[in-house]
Amino acid sequence: MKVALVQKKYYGNTETTIEKTVEDIKKASLNGAELIVLQELHQNEYFCQSEDTKFFDYAGSWEEDITFWSTVAKANRVVLVTSLFEKRTAGLYHNTAVVFEKDGTVAGKYRKMHIPDDPGFYEKFYFTPGDLGFEPIQTSVGKLGVLVCWDQWYPEAARIMTLRGAEMLIYPTAIGWFDGDNEAEKQRQLDSWITIQRSHAIANGVPVLSCNRVGFEADSAGVMHGIRFWGNSFVCDPQGSLIAQAGSVDETILYADIDHKRTKEVRDIWPFLRDRRIEAYGNLLKRYCD
Repeated sequence: MKVALVQKKYYGNTETTIEKTVEDIKKASLNGAELIVLQELHQNEYFCQSEDTKFFDYAGSWEEDITFWSTVAKANRVVLVTSLFEKRTAGLYHNTAVVFEKDGTVAGKYRKMHIPDDPGFYEKFYFTPGDLGFEPIQTSVGKLGVLVCWDQWYPEAARIMTLRGAEMLIYPTAIGWFDGDNEAEKQRQLDSWITIQRSHAIANGVPVLSCNRVGFEADSAGVMHGIRFWGNSFVCDPQGSLIAQAGSVDETILYADIDHKRTKEVRDIWPFLRDRRIEAYGNLLKRYCD
């Protein structure tokens, strides 16, 4: 199965950004991709660099956004993983991945569970933690374990998705560097980000697809200088081997072939799920073992 990850920059406004994204979806579909993954909050700039209530207006188009991306998925006959700003009611919002089937129906959604609150990533101001749990989404191309960005640092999330039958792990992402950091620190951050996700593939015996933003985005509120999103979207196989990887600067459509049979082959030789000592893991339910 051919998959495509659409690594994009923000074009300064929502309309142009969406238009460019749709163009890439059409191109990827024509090139044979059956599953297309978009980056985190792909309709707008990454607005969480500061805390400003004006950005809640972005979630006001939630229902219209569902209708629009449903139409895009259906027109291109692809399973489409989107990342949208969900408004449940005034004062209650989620960072939500919505997956569309090839016929445009909603296959399922996932509300981001782990919410960061760091300089330049003030997501707790905007997003309520997810309440749908770690439930894979059944689609015509497989059972998708969709998680979102900060979730990618947590082995528990990847493990539970796998235990519930996910055939691949998918991470729409928005992460990047601050220009003030030195080059060595930037490399350490990037290496850690790639390594943790490849580790999820190895530990769980499933492919991992990670789609990140690219380009520099200034903080519109002027609180932070800005984030230089580091791209490097990638796909790795169930042994963590990189199948495809994008660069850190350019927009791209990253293609990869996923072989579901490979998952069985890897799990048969590395049966990590078989050898788990589940009776000894009770401490995982504690915040810390004092």
